[in-house]
Amino acid sequence: MKIIVCVKQVPDTSGVVAVKEDGTMDRAAMATISNPDDMNALEAALQIKETNKDVKVVVVSMGPPPTESMLRECLARGADEAYLVSAREFGGADTWATSSTITAAIEKIGVDKGDIVMCGRQAIDGDTAQVGPQIAEKLGLPQVTYVTAIDYKDGKLTVRRALEDGYMTIAVETPCVLTCIKELNTPRYMSVSGIMECYSKPYTVWDFEALKDSKWISAVENVGLKGSPTQVYKSFSPPVKGKGTMMEGADKAACEQLVSILGEKHII
Repeated sequence: MKIIVCVKQVPDTSGVVAVKEDGTMDRAAMATISNPDDMNALEAALQIKETNKDVKVVVVSMGPPPTESMLRECLARGADEAYLVSAREFGGADTWATSSTITAAIEKIGVDKGDIVMCGRQAIDGDTAQVGPQIAEKLGLPQVTYVTAIDYKDGKLTVRRALEDGYMTIAVETPCVLTCIKELNTPRYMSVSGIMECYSKPYTVWDFEALKDSKWISAVENVGLKGSPTQVYKSFSPPVKGKGTMMEGADKAACEQLVSILGEKHII
């Protein structure tokens, strides 16, 4: 059984957003981190591996060559194999082009009966939550989004899905696609032994030529910026808000001062 986990290296949104002239983010000029929700998906896969025999965890990502550092981190946490899809042709992709490329990679890895594909709910750079469901549709697999609990035992998979006003428990046939949220678990840290072993585990890089035979790619015009139906008009860092005013005390004078300030700002 394989669990294929889709992971992404994203810009650290606590920093400044660097933007190219074409409106896309200049990722090379920005600090990056592993997408948080994807790490919850990886942790879920590793937990299933720990309690079930013959489970292999495979991580796959699309990005520039430096994405290797994140994939090595995933291997150090316990994943067994890593695949990086990296080529200039894939740059500037929207959710449709990204899901097409990732789907091509997953099909090349192979999805067999009993396998599970896991993704994070969404990436913090785009916040669309579209790539996981699009991958499921293109693979023709059942999907459950917003997964907050997973029970896998004896080949049977049951998940709990978060709703706006409660939860839904669903028995899912495999192969399937699950998108995971942070409430699912707490991702583990890398171990010393894992760090020592991560460079000896299988690591594969696929470029455009390696995936072009897929029906989801087939031509340069179907991937990257050229194959994106939607394009970013503008990216920017929001203006920094003014520094707040701290008030101390709980007496009548402090209350009168607060009321006066709120009145001047036309809040009350």
